Amino acid sequence: MSNQLLQSRKKLNSVTTLLKKGKYMPAVQAVHDGLILYLKNPVMKNERSEFEELLKKVTYALNSDAELRKIYPLVISYEPGQERPLLDAMRELLQELQKAINDAVKDDMQAIMAQKEAALTKGQEHLDGQNWDEAKDIFDQLVKDFGGDTDLKADIADRYLNAGRYQEAFHMLDDALKDDPNAIHLYNRIGMVLRKMKDYETAEKYYLKALTLTNEDEYLHYNIGRLYYDWRKWSKMAQAAENAIGINPKFDEAAKMLKFAQKKMAQ
Repeated sequence: MSNQLLQSRKKLNSVTTLLKKGKYMPAVQAVHDGLILYLKNPVMKNERSEFEELLKKVTYALNSDAELRKIYPLVISYEPGQERPLLDAMRELLQELQKAINDAVKDDMQAIMAQKEAALTKGQEHLDGQNWDEAKDIFDQLVKDFGGDTDLKADIADRYLNAGRYQEAFHMLDDALKDDPNAIHLYNRIGMVLRKMKDYETAEKYYLKALTLTNEDEYLHYNIGRLYYDWRKWSKMAQAAENAIGINPKFDEAAKMLKFAQKKMAQ
């Protein structure tokens, strides 16, 4: 028996065990691949008889599996010499299994999103009621459950920011930056939080880091100008406004910022 026929026999013999373990996709894939190997190779009469009996056993196992029948209720038929129709059936079954997997993943994702939204809503209710410790417990658990979700952390940070909880917002954004250190929008947010905390020097450091990632974002330059407005550093404010206008000459708010800074510098 050739090596490919030996591989075919091995794959077909694995089907029953895979089905018992609930590994439906690997089981059907084994039938599919085993059939292809069988059809590609010439077989002797005794080998043909062995494979025909093996394929009968395999199709019986597929038809007898209750869980698999839920996904593919059609009877899988096989008669000696009908290996190609069986191969077509396996291809169809693989498609149905893949569809079932995709649907299950979609359902799981919807359930996860619902869970996340419910927790965010509950946390927001605690923020609205100024139950700070309870809100923190919920948000910290969310971050623990969905650790690498930077958008979630930014969302929670915005909620803290709107509630005036600047320290919590800063820590949440700083944690998000560790996951995605090149996220410009996070630098913008964290700079704004630090500005509200009046920690101007640290805010400037974050903004300068953002500028190393991109120098072509007019809103980044404008937000830096807002920092210098609060910090009362008029020349730096003017430079930030000029940078924003250089990128977008129609940026009216930046033009107003520049005019204001120049007026302060002239006093």
